[in-house]
Amino acid sequence: MASDQIRQMVNFILQEAHEKANEIRVKTEHDFNLEKQTLVHEAKLNVQEEFQKKAKDHEVQERIARSAEVGECRVKKMKVRDDLLKNLIDEAGQKLAMVARGQNYPHLLQKLIVQGLIKIEENDVTIYCRGEDVATVKSILPAAIEEYVGLIQSEAGVKLSPNVIINGNREKDLPESSYGGVTLTAIDGKIVCDNTMSSRLNLVYSELLPAIRALLFPEEQ
Repeated sequence: MASDQIRQMVNFILQEAHEKANEIRVKTEHDFNLEKQTLVHEAKLNVQEEFQKKAKDHEVQERIARSAEVGECRVKKMKVRDDLLKNLIDEAGQKLAMVARGQNYPHLLQKLIVQGLIKIEENDVTIYCRGEDVATVKSILPAAIEEYVGLIQSEAGVKLSPNVIINGNREKDLPESSYGGVTLTAIDGKIVCDNTMSSRLNLVYSELLPAIRALLFPEEQ
């Protein structure tokens, strides 16, 4: 009888232990599955976040690369256009150099001197020219002074006696890049009138640049 009671108690204790163990196992599995789901969810979020970050970084890098490529193309395009415009003005300069070798060049020099004297409005004036033009300037200078005096007397009723000389220092002659023409100075070089062919070309070029660009690069308009 006592042994039966002991057996029943043992069975009861074993049953309780089994149920408790089963309960602990179920709870452990539930907690494990819940934690696993949480970890998997967090891992997915981290992967998505990392993917989005890499995708964004890749997009940024692509934009930077495209921007750099576009900028490089623009620089090349601008250089080609600048070279074309430079070649255009160089060709125009070469044609001006041909004018300076023409038979009408002395007459042109005279007009440039007269215009310079009118602009500079000084009595003592020094004329600078290319070395090869010195003889020509000397030959036409009296006529240029006479024309200048006559114009002022006609327009203002004043008879001037300007003292116009040619630069005697050959080291200060105008360079070949001036394409000819003259530069007039007064008051020890404080007043300068650049009437060289190159300065006239640059002036015309600046005035016509919008029209030149529209003609050469119509796609910009």
